[in-house]
Amino acid sequence: MRQELVARQLDEQIAARFPVGRRLRVLDVGPGQGTQALRLARAGHQVTGLEPDPRMLAVLRETLAAEPAGIQERVRLLQGDGRDTGAHFLPGTFDVVLCHGVLMYLPEPDAMLAGLARVLAPGGLLSLLVRNADALALRPGLLGDWDTALAAFDSPAYTNRLGLAVRADRRETLTATLAGIGAPLYAWYGVRVFTDVAGDERPPPHADELHRLLAAEERAGRTDPYRSVAALLHLCGVRGG
Repeated sequence: MRQELVARQLDEQIAARFPVGRRLRVLDVGPGQGTQALRLARAGHQVTGLEPDPRMLAVLRETLAAEPAGIQERVRLLQGDGRDTGAHFLPGTFDVVLCHGVLMYLPEPDAMLAGLARVLAPGGLLSLLVRNADALALRPGLLGDWDTALAAFDSPAYTNRLGLAVRADRRETLTATLAGIGAPLYAWYGVRVFTDVAGDERPPPHADELHRLLAAEERAGRTDPYRSVAALLHLCGVRGG
């Protein structure tokens, strides 16, 4: 659900920013399983994945090896931290930079965001997917976990589904940060408005229901006030210049 919604939103922003058919230079910081990186490579773009975890990098290399040769040639995988983009890339190297599900692991994201903006070409697109601190109490509240819900009103820190201590971000704060690093917010979406409390082991619905569920989530993710209480926020900034 998350990956499909983000893909649709990202494609919408790419279509709005770049000419049809242009082959883009994409950096995916923390690509994980490589869902978005491989999807963009299949669409013809040149993709660089920067992954700090050697185990995830090995899994991604194995996945890439199963792709056709033409797609493999369009993907470059590097081990590295998104906070050190200056050590790997020159300024203005990329047209699109993705940073999805990464900021939650950083105590302070501003330095990393500045580095990501630095490697964007003028007019380039910065795509961020973050946990929504303004809706942090919603999931535990709907599940009846009142202590966790009450704590979420006072702190952006929380424990994710993997059992890791992480943090959420507020749209207002990130909007100010993006403006300060020269990549002001251009568009934003909510992701997982209705499905955040669904269990990880729950089987996917049949095709017709899934189609309607995606339609409802996509509509809510771009409509106020629903998008403001989504579990995740997808923010898109555009590099000035």
